[in-house]
Amino acid sequence: MLESRPSGMRLRLAHAIGKNRSFVSQISNPAYPVPIPVQHLNTIFDVCHFPPQAKTAFLRAYARAHPRRIGRLTEGSHERTLTLHLPDLGSAKRNAELDALLQEFARRLIAIMREK
Repeated sequence: MLESRPSGMRLRLAHAIGKNRSFVSQISNPAYPVPIPVQHLNTIFDVCHFPPQAKTAFLRAYARAHPRRIGRLTEGSHERTLTLHLPDLGSAKRNAELDALLQEFARRLIAIMREK
């Protein structure tokens, strides 16, 4: 999926899951035995715009490869999507920076709110 997406997708994905780009390269490269952490699957599906058929096929393959991990996908906290309407800043780079900033802000805010 990453290969068929526009350039910069690895960086956007890295920002969305709170990791660096090299981590995304490791989990997306079949030569490395690093499994994709189950808590990042839904974010990956959203950021990479997985079509429903591709998501289903991926989850089937993931369940075969990691039978004990896939159960955690439904056990974990449930997410919801919020759509924000933002101005176009006139530059793909600036738009991506704003998107990453807002995603990071939301991720950190949620982490703070989950602390007791």
